[in-house]
Amino acid sequence: MKLFIANRGEIALRIIRTCRRLGVRTVLAYSEADRESLPLRYADERYPLHGSTPAETYLNIPSLVQGAVETGCDAVHPGYGFLSEDPSFVEACEAGGLTFVGPSSRTLAKLGNKLQARTVMRDCGVPVIPGSEGVLASEEEALEVATKIGCPVIIKAVYGGGGRGMRIARNASEVRRFFRITRLEAGSAFGRADIYIEKRLTTPRHIEIQAIADSHGNIVSLGERECSIQRRHQKLVEEAPSVALDANLRQKLTDAAIKGLRESGYTNAGTVEFLVERNGEFYFLEVNKRLQVEHLVTELTTRVDIVEEQLNVAAGNSLNISQNEVNVAGWAINCRINAEDPREGFIPTPGIVIHYHPPTGPGVRIDSALFSGCAVPEYYDSLIAKLATRGTTRDEAIRRMRVALDETEIIGVPTTVPLHEELMRDENFVKGSFDTTFLSSFLPQLNSRIATYAKFAAVVAAVEKVRAPKAWGTEQYPRHSRWRAAARAQSVA
Repeated sequence: MKLFIANRGEIALRIIRTCRRLGVRTVLAYSEADRESLPLRYADERYPLHGSTPAETYLNIPSLVQGAVETGCDAVHPGYGFLSEDPSFVEACEAGGLTFVGPSSRTLAKLGNKLQARTVMRDCGVPVIPGSEGVLASEEEALEVATKIGCPVIIKAVYGGGGRGMRIARNASEVRRFFRITRLEAGSAFGRADIYIEKRLTTPRHIEIQAIADSHGNIVSLGERECSIQRRHQKLVEEAPSVALDANLRQKLTDAAIKGLRESGYTNAGTVEFLVERNGEFYFLEVNKRLQVEHLVTELTTRVDIVEEQLNVAAGNSLNISQNEVNVAGWAINCRINAEDPREGFIPTPGIVIHYHPPTGPGVRIDSALFSGCAVPEYYDSLIAKLATRGTTRDEAIRRMRVALDETEIIGVPTTVPLHEELMRDENFVKGSFDTTFLSSFLPQLNSRIATYAKFAAVVAAVEKVRAPKAWGTEQYPRHSRWRAAARAQSVA
């Protein structure tokens, strides 16, 4: 097999690593903004995409298919994001004689429409959140549904994803206002303005089941992931397993996920997401029809290479493992490190990474395409690294994460590392006492601590400018704490 990778950054490098181990040749598509990126060093071949914006490059279906055909590839791996869940991309690959590493275009179309996905799940007995039965045609219809199920409600894009195209409405006035806003967002972000309404659950946990299905009728669950630490409906921390599940509830979620995937004719890796309330009641949320960002924690607790299984299934083979062979052992936690400033509402912070030093040690894994001197482009998602730790227990995984975060050095662009450092020491997080609303109360406290930390760092930076007048990076410095690291970031700003 020769594989065309239609993605960039850390996920492209992640796919390349498995391919190198398996002896699969790779061709990496790259934009002008990524022409010096780390994955290019390890791909067997490279295919240039003209331009830097997503529309010109990683969302350009004709260009990507042409690149895969011209370089003699057999299959295309979409990674996550971009075109990974676009049925038209799958159809274009198939028309070009290429195998798409993922579900069929028919399945993507069925489950990509969230209303259809709700219908599939409801018809096979999986609980769904109360909401509208079809696309909302008017503000009046939206208000009627909201009145029936009761506020607060979430107004959602039918074809949305990644936390976008969603608005929480707490009263009739907000229903009317957010109806218009969400329609505009959906049309702009997803090309379709269709929206619907669901009941807003107040304090649920967000838990997902990772599964892999082949074309021979086999479906295997690789356990659950806890994804409740999130902001603006976007995940920041994930872990496996979840402290919220006992054996009985875990089995119920697993059975529901497999039932829904089987009913939809699903193949390849996929994740079924649920909202779980404190009383144990759960509701289907959506299906992520691709490799998940947070797949690290599942791989660390099961020893299964999900990318390898994806390639195996795409080749038409049966799964390499059976359900009886899946053994979830230990605990793993993943912190998403974004080039964002938590003090400024998580505003993206593109720029040059002056210095990068990743953590190492037992039970530590970091997936990143960073290196000292690399650029974080303004055009793409702000995720720049995924740091995961594994321990025999949750406590050990947390302790290892604290050390790993302290060792992480990313100088030149603000990141979410300070947020994660504080979170890993928060009493409620350590106890496992949290839900999807956790950050709304945690962030105000965090931001005050980060503000003090930044002020201190600025003072240290001024001192260091006097002591070390040379530009940082031109001489060797001894290992430093996060305070000193932040000071250097301030001094070169």
